Amino acid sequence: MLANILVEPGRIELHEIATPAPSSGEILVKIRAALTCGTDLKAFKRGHPVIPMPGVFGHEFSGVVAKIGKGVRRFKEGDAVMAVHSAPCLTCQYCQKKLFNLCEHIMDTKALGAFAEYIVLPSQIVRMNTYRKPDFLSFEEAAFLEPLSCVVHGMSSLNIKKGDRALIIGAGPIGLLHLLLLKEKGASVAVLDKHAKKLRTARNLGADMAIRKGQKGITGSMGPSQDFIGFDFVFECTGMPDVWEESVRYVRRGGTVILFGGCGAGTTVTYDTCRIHYDEITLKGVFHFTPGDVSTAFALLAGKSIGVSQLISGRYDLKGTRYAFEKLGRGDGIKYAILPSREE
Repeated sequence: MLANILVEPGRIELHEIATPAPSSGEILVKIRAALTCGTDLKAFKRGHPVIPMPGVFGHEFSGVVAKIGKGVRRFKEGDAVMAVHSAPCLTCQYCQKKLFNLCEHIMDTKALGAFAEYIVLPSQIVRMNTYRKPDFLSFEEAAFLEPLSCVVHGMSSLNIKKGDRALIIGAGPIGLLHLLLLKEKGASVAVLDKHAKKLRTARNLGADMAIRKGQKGITGSMGPSQDFIGFDFVFECTGMPDVWEESVRYVRRGGTVILFGGCGAGTTVTYDTCRIHYDEITLKGVFHFTPGDVSTAFALLAGKSIGVSQLISGRYDLKGTRYAFEKLGRGDGIKYAILPSREE
């Protein structure tokens, strides 16, 4: 089969490699659509600790079952499916506490290699985190299951109500997915970013306010300044330590800051202790997703509740994968769909 290999940072090559065969409980999926994402872009630009190089990469996908392993009963050859790239072990200490996203082994058996013709899904992913794709859902839309599951997880502990005010810092693909989900929940949403083009996109996707970083009067932008006490929720979606620190400036007393963007290992941040303590600010880190989050994301996609296809900036075949990442590296586009086969 053809597969894109991330050889080293900045270098992607298309190679012919052996098509994997599914073992017991596994399925082989013929990829119909794979999406670029921020994690893949990080790996392309500077490497990533959980994406080995040289090796296959890509983990947002959908496709058709090409072959099933022994014992698989839920799926058959020819089924259109959508899945995420990991699933918890259910046996470690964190799984026993139902903290499935923090499973000690969740990355040990992850499925990488969606920028290829085929991918094998391990048995635990087949059992817990793989779904039949509804006929009315495109393969491109179905491939949003993984990133949407992450965003769902970040909001799963929050009681977001109609009329709540939320600020998203960072208008990349994840920030814009936050925007779509927050609007679905009825929140009033502002987006803060330094790039005017991204802010125009946020506006087009329904943002109530698009704020250029450095613009004065941000806290008065969502209503009369005397009535506006700050945002109920702030979602940090850049993964930059200085922005982590900045995010607390915008939340109201008693509000919550969700630290979604992952910073580099070894970095530290500093907060005003009086602000955190006396204003009773909640700072919450979020990571990955649980099977419950995947189920919720599937329901959102199957119900056509949010218009994820609006985030796709263009399409390439397998040969064009490196061009897609080169464009993303220049800040051109949101997400690109890689389509190994254009047949319907």
